[in-house]
Amino acid sequence: MTTMAQETAVPATASLSASLSAIRRHELAAFLRHRREHITPEQVGLPRGRRRRTPGLRREEVAQLSAVGVTWYTWLEQARDIQVSVQVLDALARALLLDPSERSHLFQLAGAVDPTPATVCPSVSPAIRHVLEQLEPLPACVQNSRYDILAYNRTYGLLLCDLDAVPPEDRNCMILSYTNDDWRSSIVHLPEVQRLMAARFRATMAGHLAEPGWKMLLKRLRTESPEFREVWDRHEVIEHRGRRKEFMNRYVGRVSVDHTDLWLGPEAGPRMVTYAPADEESRRRLEKLHAIALERSPAART
Repeated sequence: MTTMAQETAVPATASLSASLSAIRRHELAAFLRHRREHITPEQVGLPRGRRRRTPGLRREEVAQLSAVGVTWYTWLEQARDIQVSVQVLDALARALLLDPSERSHLFQLAGAVDPTPATVCPSVSPAIRHVLEQLEPLPACVQNSRYDILAYNRTYGLLLCDLDAVPPEDRNCMILSYTNDDWRSSIVHLPEVQRLMAARFRATMAGHLAEPGWKMLLKRLRTESPEFREVWDRHEVIEHRGRRKEFMNRYVGRVSVDHTDLWLGPEAGPRMVTYAPADEESRRRLEKLHAIALERSPAART
């Protein structure tokens, strides 16, 4: 039997949710207005003109830069209850020249998840970057649960391809394993590695099914790689675990390593991936690869 307390709890919860949503919309509106008013036309390549009275940009200029309707953008600044897609939020972030912190704030106020690979991550602290450097000549990187490569040391940067030459938005192990020729040619037993990665990706994605970033990555993989579609449709699932891996490096030849994940939090999120040499020859070759990386650039690759 439903009690009176239970009957009154549902409306109270709904009222609280609506109140929080309204607060968030007003905060979003204020944030957009503030950023718009503090960007000059010159900063975004627009002429100032002689009759400009509005501080910063006009609403129609932000709408034009973001490729959205003026009325729709006006409603956003009026805190109206409208749905905002992640694509529009991304366009607004670019138009308003938001830095990473401001971009994150924008998506949080809109109640959305940023779909772009995280190039800045709280888990990649200066101390973690220092650890990556100190691990050399062992290849090491920091990845999130979506396989985005968030930071890496010099040796890792040359292990499978020239990672510095890869655009940041493509620095994802799933994307690289299925679409990047240099990366793929460096993996010994590529089909087996692809199968295991897809199975781990499916297992992890179970906790992120509604998140735009995960859905966009899955869509891209299915669109760009017939191999991925074939493997994905098998519905295989396995958990993360360390294993022996072999790479055919373009500079030093075949390298055998033991893969270990060092988790950086209590949940299966960001982790430091390390590759310890499995034999003395691999150790010598990793040392040589590290020396080559030092010659190419003295700066740390993070």
